[in-house]
Amino acid sequence: MFGTLMLIAVPTVLFRLLGAFGVERFATWRVSVLHGLAVMLVFTASAHFVPSALGPMPGHHDLVAMVPPFVPFPRLAVYATGILELLGAAGLVREATRPTAGLGLAVLFVLMLPANIYAAVEQIPFNGEPATPLWFRIPEQVLFIGVALWACVPARAAADSRARADGVPAVKP
Repeated sequence: MFGTLMLIAVPTVLFRLLGAFGVERFATWRVSVLHGLAVMLVFTASAHFVPSALGPMPGHHDLVAMVPPFVPFPRLAVYATGILELLGAAGLVREATRPTAGLGLAVLFVLMLPANIYAAVEQIPFNGEPATPLWFRIPEQVLFIGVALWACVPARAAADSRARADGVPAVKP
């Protein structure tokens, strides 16, 4: 149940530690969290293309099973969302594409919410494991939407906000 959260939390902490040791790219929590989301997306997207029961993560068949009946072409939908997740992950790691990727991912996460609700309500197992309960799925999805929207904040605005939080006046250009 906590596997997906660990896929974002552990890389985030590792990226932030790199920042603490002088790797400028990871000098802020925001960038570290967004890179953590990118790592999570690479792992979750890979599940869209691999057979089920290949490893500890769900596979293509598991994800097709969680697509609600009202969605046409569920196999194609699973492949398409996997591709979109990979594109979103790539977009998050480049500052220039981060806002667009964040907005696109937020929309994707909202569109995928019915599948998460359907999987929880219908008790659809992943890789033989019990279904993740709805009380966990919805807040988890809201967290992902929030992180994706955080990517939409321009880097300058995030720096100004951080400076105000630290009690330092923002520098005007």
